[in-house]
Amino acid sequence: MSTNTKRHAAGREALAVPDGETVPVETPTGSDTPARRRRRRVPEITYSVLVFIGLLVVWQVVVEMFDVSNILVPAPTAVAVSLIDGFRDGSLMTHSIVTMKEILIGFGIAVGSALVSAVLITQFRTVERVLFPLLILTQTIPKVAMAPLLIVWFGIGISSKVLTVALIAFFPLLINAVLGFRSAAHEQVEMLRSFGASRMQVMRHLQIPSALPHIFAGLEVAVILSVTGAVVAEFVGSSEGLGYLIQASNFTLDVARTFAVIVVLSAVGIALHAVVVQLGKWLVFWTATPTNAASEV
Repeated sequence: MSTNTKRHAAGREALAVPDGETVPVETPTGSDTPARRRRRRVPEITYSVLVFIGLLVVWQVVVEMFDVSNILVPAPTAVAVSLIDGFRDGSLMTHSIVTMKEILIGFGIAVGSALVSAVLITQFRTVERVLFPLLILTQTIPKVAMAPLLIVWFGIGISSKVLTVALIAFFPLLINAVLGFRSAAHEQVEMLRSFGASRMQVMRHLQIPSALPHIFAGLEVAVILSVTGAVVAEFVGSSEGLGYLIQASNFTLDVARTFAVIVVLSAVGIALHAVVVQLGKWLVFWTATPTNAASEV
């Protein structure tokens, strides 16, 4: 007798019990216990927030216990006061808008140029042989070393900052987009072509959907690098922006304001990354996210 037959027979015997006796009930499996169901209802971000709050408490206690100078490491309360004062007097908001403008414009240029380059590289063999090695060559030059040259060529205005952001964010997105367009199965491409599909139709119905998960993976990396690129460019030469504000705070030994600016930069990076992730969930809804995959285990 097979295992399934024995199981069904046992189930029928368990149901056919005399009056007054207890029907045996199977205990829930380990993957569906009440404790695990409660854990599923708790957002994963909650644990990260609790750990972060715990680190802040430890930071505050250590600074007060050892009487650490504010010039070395300010307490979280001092950073919070500086953060509130910065938004109250408008300095943090003004410089944040400048940096955000540099990030968004540079990131947009990087996205457009990377996607166009990826399409040309994957669709035309001649372009791949000529253009791709040149793009690889340009990436061997450190972008931090290029920033002073961009300042000399384009001045300390927004143009040099935007170009620095675009250069830093360009290559990760390009590589992911090229891999994405090439991820479409060769058999599927040949099948569409055998039915008379044009190059554009193959790209629209097969290659672009195959490339979208890779493209959004590149976007998540590129948007974080865009924040870094804007700050690096402002360090080299600027008269406004969060990077300029960090240098000005260091010059006056206002370390609490430096930490406050770092908090703002972190918030900007987290917000931009969250936007990209959410767009990916909307547009690439057929792929399983790590969160969904983890919840199914």
